[in-house]
Amino acid sequence: MNELYPLLRTQQYSGRGIILGMTPGGRIAIAYFIMGRSASSRARRFVRMGDDLAIKYTADKDPEHAELIVYSPLRVLGNRIIVTNGDQTETVYDALVLGGTFESALATRCFEPDPPHFTARISGLVTVEDGVPSFELSVLKAGDSAGSVCSRYFYRYEAQPGVAHYIHTYMGGTEVLKTFSGEPWEVEAVEDIDEFTDKVWNGINEDNKVALYVRFVDPVTMEYTDRLINKNE
Repeated sequence: MNELYPLLRTQQYSGRGIILGMTPGGRIAIAYFIMGRSASSRARRFVRMGDDLAIKYTADKDPEHAELIVYSPLRVLGNRIIVTNGDQTETVYDALVLGGTFESALATRCFEPDPPHFTARISGLVTVEDGVPSFELSVLKAGDSAGSVCSRYFYRYEAQPGVAHYIHTYMGGTEVLKTFSGEPWEVEAVEDIDEFTDKVWNGINEDNKVALYVRFVDPVTMEYTDRLINKNE
């Protein structure tokens, strides 16, 4: 298992990241962060919308490709919590409302239309049944350099105290960003939400980080504690 802070420190530009798991004491641990290299990507902040999370654009001029950078990263539907890096949050939410599944919803979506990067769509779902959480993660990414093929990967995890899984969009690169590859990282999930938040926020590259949201949830009551950090208030 990887220690979270050192792992994040090795990643100069991981783009957007999702962490899902369970603390040693049995709470659900969720983290979502965004980074940015362009002015429009950096002109964003997280805002709470009831139990959901939204992104607000803070610059005066509307951004290009607004649909790719302004979305709801986290939505709650009863005993399920959806976390994604794009508008596929709504795709998953709508499918679940109609009795569909995480996989069937994402089978209708693909990577982002932003050549030459073809940014991966990363998504997560927490489902709680009788007080016991389970976790699903997905990556939708280009199967070739031309963006003519979409490869879809799905991962399911049972809850393990102190264990989380971390997935992100990029594996480095300069002119053309490399897409995440391999399985989600297995990382530690500590009990204290402030310690966990500090590990993630301080681990993310200082020059490129934009915002972080962390939520710890009691799987029996679904009550939660959260932390929200915006680099540019």
